[in-house]
Amino acid sequence: MKLARGFCWIGLSVVFAVTLQGAGSFRAAAQSEFMRGDRMPYDAFDRLASIDIDVSGGVIQVGFAPGEISLPREKVLDWIRASAKAVSVYYGRFPVDSLKLLLVPVDGARVRGGTTWAYRGPAIRVLLGRQSLEDDLRRDWVMVHEMVHLALPYMDERNAWLSEGLAVYVEPIARVQAGDLSAREVWQAMMRDMPKGLPQAGDQGLDNTGSWGRKYWGGAMFCLLADVEIRKRTGNRLGLQDAVRGVIAAGGNHARDWTLQRVLSTADRAVGADVLTRLHDEMGARPVTPDLAGLWRDLGLRAQNGSVEFDETAPLAAIRAAITKARAD
Repeated sequence: MKLARGFCWIGLSVVFAVTLQGAGSFRAAAQSEFMRGDRMPYDAFDRLASIDIDVSGGVIQVGFAPGEISLPREKVLDWIRASAKAVSVYYGRFPVDSLKLLLVPVDGARVRGGTTWAYRGPAIRVLLGRQSLEDDLRRDWVMVHEMVHLALPYMDERNAWLSEGLAVYVEPIARVQAGDLSAREVWQAMMRDMPKGLPQAGDQGLDNTGSWGRKYWGGAMFCLLADVEIRKRTGNRLGLQDAVRGVIAAGGNHARDWTLQRVLSTADRAVGADVLTRLHDEMGARPVTPDLAGLWRDLGLRAQNGSVEFDETAPLAAIRAAITKARAD
């Protein structure tokens, strides 16, 4: 989840839960301190010791808020490195030169949520369950999701569907390209979850319908349709991956404020086709219901016995394979 100019509702829910457990305890106070305030997570780095991680094209400054974590710290740093590697593989480099990453221990296991900011430079705060195991981090998607946000400039809130949708779409593909997931898992999840992004009664298009389904999965659907169309238009030489790399190459990332039109036109120029701008003209102001069943069939995807089977004879099977294939560069 991204919230570049404000405070995340997931964070608030954790603060309330901690407060109910006893505001007098040091642990609750520490959690609350690093969960509130307009200057978080930036001010945390004025007080906490931090560790620098070198990544492709940049550095991540990692800070640990007070609190115990069952895993050795090096295991946590390995998770951050693996997440940054997946994002770097997809984008060709880490999207920003410098990132502040604050980890806040919270009760429970697994990664409990994340938020990305930009108003004082790129920054991410992730809530990490104290009882997390190595397998929890190996299966985690939150860290990669938040890092994917770094590749898009900050836009008006009504266009948050693109940032959230891109993160939903790119995160699993980046993990496949990095060798952390299988393509079959990704396509099975897309077939299961993509219908959540279809317009419902009263929908006014992606720019004017702020429901959870439309913001996250409607945005992801836009990205999938754009990826397929770019590949059709370029003989499968280029895809959405090249379009967003073009945004980064033009100086666009989460430390910049751009309009949606600038983002889309810059991405289109990178692939030599006006796919994203035209698709937004169709889907931005009015509801569009794509034929997902037909798309899955053309991509060579068939749900069977709780899994997904690939049909390599389907007309768009090569495009489906290219979307998740790791780039030679």
